[in-house]
Amino acid sequence: MDFLILSLIKLAVVMAVFMTTLAYLQWIERKVIAHIQLRVGPTRVGPHGLLQPLADVIKLITKEGLVPSHVNLVYYCLAPVIAVFFALIAISVIPFGGEFTVPFTDIHTSMQLTDLNIGLLLILGLSGMGVYGVALAGWASNNKYALIGGLRSSAQMISYELPMALALAAPLLLVNTLSLREIVNAQSGFYLGFLPKWSIFALPFPQIISFILFVIASFAETNRVPFDLPEAENELVAGFHTEYSSMQFASFFMAEYANMVTVCSVATLLFLGGWHPILPDMLGGNWIAALLFIASGAMMIFHGTQPARKWDKYTFPAFGVVFIGLGLIFCIPIVQTILMPVFWFCAKVLFLLFIFIWIRGTLPRFRYDQLMRFAWLFMFPVALANLLLTAFLVAVFEK
Repeated sequence: MDFLILSLIKLAVVMAVFMTTLAYLQWIERKVIAHIQLRVGPTRVGPHGLLQPLADVIKLITKEGLVPSHVNLVYYCLAPVIAVFFALIAISVIPFGGEFTVPFTDIHTSMQLTDLNIGLLLILGLSGMGVYGVALAGWASNNKYALIGGLRSSAQMISYELPMALALAAPLLLVNTLSLREIVNAQSGFYLGFLPKWSIFALPFPQIISFILFVIASFAETNRVPFDLPEAENELVAGFHTEYSSMQFASFFMAEYANMVTVCSVATLLFLGGWHPILPDMLGGNWIAALLFIASGAMMIFHGTQPARKWDKYTFPAFGVVFIGLGLIFCIPIVQTILMPVFWFCAKVLFLLFIFIWIRGTLPRFRYDQLMRFAWLFMFPVALANLLLTAFLVAVFEK
C-alpha cells in the first residue's frame, strides 16, 4: 500500500513539474531568442511576461477547432494523440536523482517513476514511434504540403536514427548496461580528484564525439532548426500540421518540447554523469546551488534599485528575495542530500535546452538534400568509426 501511494505521489509531482516545464520552455525560448535579436520578448501578461504560457493555454483551449471536410477524420484526430502519447510516456523511465529515504519515515525510494533494466531501449523505441504521429498527420490531412512534410519526417528519421543509435552504442560499451540508473552510477567519481568520470571524459576513450553526434541527431529527432524540414514555413506553409488548429495544433508543439526535454535528459544521463556533481564535495560542489541562487537573488535586487521599466522596482526585488530564500534552503544539510542531485540533473538539462534554443536563433535551415547528405556521408561514417575504435580500446584495456 505504501508503494502504491508513493508511486501515485511521484506520478503527480513528475507530471505537474513536467507539464509546467513544457509550458514555460516556450516562454524561455521566446525570451532567449528575443535577447539574441535585441528584442524584449513577452512582457505584457504578468511581470516579465511570466503569465504568457497560461494565456496561450487558455487561448488554445477556448479557440474553435476547425476540421476541414476533406480530411480522413479518424486518422486526422489520431495523429496528435499518437505524437503526444509517445512524447510524454518516455519521462516515466528517466531517473532525476539518486535514492533517498522519505523524511520522517523508513521508506526508501528513488527519484524515478519506474526503473527498467532496458530503459534506454524503451526510450529509443518510443522516440521512433513518435514519427508515426507526424507522418499520419501529413497523410490524413489530404493536403499536398502536409503530405510532403510527413514524408520528409519519415525520410529524415531514416537518415538520423542510424547515426544516433551508433552514437548511443559507444558509451554503452564503457558501462556495459542498458539501465539508465546503472549508466549514471557507472559515471560517479573523479579522475585526479577533480575531473568527473562522465562518459565524455571516461577512459579508455572519451565519448565527446558520440556526444556531439547525438546532439546533432537530436535536432532532427525533435524537428528543430536547422533540421525543421517537416514544417518549413517558407516551403510548406506549415508542413505536416498545416490543417490543424486549436488544441490539436498545440499538441504537436507539446510533443516537440517534450521530445526536447527527453533527448536532453538522455544526453545528460549517458554523457554528462546524470545527477552527479561537476565538482567533488571537498572543492565545494555541495554549495554551488546555494551560491548560485543567492548571487542571482542579489543581482535581481540590485537591478530593482535601477529599474528599466515601471514595475521592475517591485518585481525584481520580489524575485530576488525568492531566489535568496531558495539559496538558504540549499544550505540545509538534509536538503542538500535530497535536492542537490536533482539540481545537478536539471542544471545539465537546462544547459542543453539552452543550446537548442541558441541554435534556433543562430543557424538557418538546411536544405533537404543537405540534411540527407550530412547524415549519410558524414555522421554515419564518423559514428561507425567512433564505435569501432571504442570497442577496440575497451577490448584491449578490459583484458
